[in-house]
Amino acid sequence: MVKLKYTIKEQLKSYQRMKPLIAIKEYIMIILCTIPYAIAVNWILVPHTIVGGGLTGLCEILYFATDTFIPIWLSSFVCNLALLIAAFFTVGWRYCVRTLWGVLWYTIWLKVIEIPAEPVISDPFMAVILGGLFMGSFLGIVFLNNGSTGGVDIVAMIVNKYKHLPMGRVLMACDIVIILCAYFLPEIKALPFGKGLEKILFGLCYTFMAGTAVDWVLNRTRQSVQFFIFSTKYEEIAEAIMTQVPRGVTLMDAQGGYSKEPMKVVTTIARQHESATIFRLVNAIDPNAFVSQSQVRGVFGQGFESIREKA
Repeated sequence: MVKLKYTIKEQLKSYQRMKPLIAIKEYIMIILCTIPYAIAVNWILVPHTIVGGGLTGLCEILYFATDTFIPIWLSSFVCNLALLIAAFFTVGWRYCVRTLWGVLWYTIWLKVIEIPAEPVISDPFMAVILGGLFMGSFLGIVFLNNGSTGGVDIVAMIVNKYKHLPMGRVLMACDIVIILCAYFLPEIKALPFGKGLEKILFGLCYTFMAGTAVDWVLNRTRQSVQFFIFSTKYEEIAEAIMTQVPRGVTLMDAQGGYSKEPMKVVTTIARQHESATIFRLVNAIDPNAFVSQSQVRGVFGQGFESIREKA
């Protein structure tokens, strides 16, 4: 039996002491990661007259339709504030606090970062690819820090509360409708049909690239692996994993299909970067062990992601 370094009571006290520091770090990360989001909008989308998805895309349409009279930062803040008030009475105040923080700083950066007269990246296709990846990567970091920049995310949360529709489907529907509406802008409608359609396709491509980057960031940081280890020295292997990695293990009863002999199987779940250590331990204890390693998606509980955050 491996002796625990800390009792459960001590671990809870330590967690309570760390919570304020964790919260401060998350709020700072939200501030920093909303800067690239605003840069992608003001330096890439607007100069090329490309409308992305979400509430920002809707604000872009308003910006172009009024001949730049209504700035994007102002319409974005007003719309987000209205949505947050609705979310306060439907979703709850806890969701609104972090979202309001993200909305405030996103609005500030949209105001501070000026829209250049000429596009920073001249080729619109490269601008869409790089802008989508750039914005989506940092937006994923915002999500990792339990933040949000508001927009149609709030709409999806409200709809999901009453209709139980998948949030991804609601967000996709909102994005597609907003991007298609951009075709009726005077700047785009005045273009030849092919050029106007190209602008719409650029908007869809930008949204797709941003969504892909968000998923990549979220999944990359949460990659975990599951091990099934078949060995006669299962006790030594289990002890080594618990003390050296350290990760919890489970011993399962099994029976050989050919030999019909009973045996124990060591199973554990660890982070991707811990797999090399586990292989070294197994090889040192029993080089003839049979090891199966597989990727797992979504591991929640002690030592991994919080079930509360997932819910």
